[in-house]
Amino acid sequence: MWTGAQWLVLLATVALIVGLFMQPDRTLDILWFVLIPVLPATFLMNAGLWRGICPLATLNTLAPNERGATLSRAWITWSAAIGIALLFILVPARHLLFNTSGFWLAIVIAAVAVLAFVMGFFVREKGGFCNSICPVLPVEKLYGQSPLVAVRNPRCVPCTLCTSRGCLDLDPSISVRTAVGNGSGVREWIRTPFGVFAAAFPGFVFGYFQVADVPITEWMTVYGTILAWALGSLAGFALLAAILRISTFRLMPFLGALAVGVYYWYAAPASMDNFGLPGGEILKWALLAFVAFWLVRALQRARGQEAPQRPVAAHPVAPRFPLGSPPR
Repeated sequence: MWTGAQWLVLLATVALIVGLFMQPDRTLDILWFVLIPVLPATFLMNAGLWRGICPLATLNTLAPNERGATLSRAWITWSAAIGIALLFILVPARHLLFNTSGFWLAIVIAAVAVLAFVMGFFVREKGGFCNSICPVLPVEKLYGQSPLVAVRNPRCVPCTLCTSRGCLDLDPSISVRTAVGNGSGVREWIRTPFGVFAAAFPGFVFGYFQVADVPITEWMTVYGTILAWALGSLAGFALLAAILRISTFRLMPFLGALAVGVYYWYAAPASMDNFGLPGGEILKWALLAFVAFWLVRALQRARGQEAPQRPVAAHPVAPRFPLGSPPR
């Protein structure tokens, strides 16, 4: 079933690219007002639902990479920063180009697909793209840190140790804990790329909806507005966490819920209005109730993580490691 879904979604992606060339207006409406709004709620349920069928992950794992490298701890940090930077570059670019130009959006999607496929030849399984430089990965981690349903990883069976720590597919909560340094204070998580991203992301999402689609010549206004809100969010939540001594185990679920809540506050009515359908406000409040339910569950689980813990390995340790040192 998983294999069939993976190839079906890959073919749908090819159809999407063709549609962006042939019928750009209709395809853009389907992409931005139907397909993309579904993903955040899916991540809250379990990011593995999308990661199991993501077309870029399918391309990333096509290469025969049994002899590929394993992501080192240093490269994990750098690749996380690269993925976050790509996200912060590409999302504001929607207002300048991708919301209105099917041609350029198709080019970018095709280029990223080629990159995911090529990187599969150098790093084992999903380590070359999905677990490293994918710009959606930090969002998957933030929203998927406390899944509501269990989903088994359908791709990497058995685990090939493509990354030395923090694989999202093996344990979402440990993945986030590892990404923020296994620490509970501001001094620990503010030094990590993911910690900075998580604190900045609610403001980043809010800032995106404060800007309209404009010509590319207005790029400074778009990026300046969105990044200003992101920096304000980062500074505000870092200060709040320091003053109130909020542990990362409670802060990260709150940041995730706030970011997805802000997104649906604006995106749910816009999606319904775009197709001339009623019920946008009802859909918005229904989704916000779902986000609140997720937050309550996530905070309940966080109580068990607040006690001091030793760092936990992100995956089972194999008896032999012919291609590198074992994860710690």
